[in-house]
Amino acid sequence: MKLTSPPFPLSLNTMKTVLVKEKLSEQAYRILREMITNSRFQPGTRLNVEQLARDMEISRTPLWEAVNRLIQEGLLVSLPNRGVFVLELTPLEALEIYSVREVLEGLAARLAAKNICRDAIARMEDSLIKQHDMVIRQDLIGYSRFDYAFHDVIHELSHNRFLQEMLDFIRGKTRSALMNFKPVMITSYRDHQAILEALKKCDGTLAERTIKAHIRRIIRLLKKSEKESHHD
Repeated sequence: MKLTSPPFPLSLNTMKTVLVKEKLSEQAYRILREMITNSRFQPGTRLNVEQLARDMEISRTPLWEAVNRLIQEGLLVSLPNRGVFVLELTPLEALEIYSVREVLEGLAARLAAKNICRDAIARMEDSLIKQHDMVIRQDLIGYSRFDYAFHDVIHELSHNRFLQEMLDFIRGKTRSALMNFKPVMITSYRDHQAILEALKKCDGTLAERTIKAHIRRIIRLLKKSEKESHHD
């Protein structure tokens, strides 16, 4: 097949402009997604897109491209005549998502036990040290960041790219669940310790069982939130 030339020549400057634009929108997307998944924006928060563009020192076009991408992923919602908001899941919706996450996290942990290595153990131990510090400070945002990093190592160790993609998508969604997580921070931290010990033993069955129990604690918390919402 003969390739035809474009209807007009692309100058080097034009191509550079396109590349810079794509790079800025990608950077904006990553920053916003990280802020959402690390609880920098609480569920239901309205985004001031104009202010964000000024804060990032970029034009509105690449930022809106990032926002629209996050809307497509379901992390943001656009409400006519109201603006763009961080997704806020109902307790029931969150329960459905966490039920799926429990199964996928279990699979990731079972696979990870086969691929555990010194570097991964060191990264997880470092995350645990920082988690403990956040528990002492009762810093939920800080804890959330290191919790994310801890699970990231497990997902990487699964050596299953499709599983990692699904878990990344689902975890982003679960950050939109409204619940008081502070009372279970210390329990969550201890769960992480148990998960790491199971991985060190290369025991896939134990690692799967332990991480599922960890997720089920959150599910019980969500069920409690759902019951309380019915009484309001």
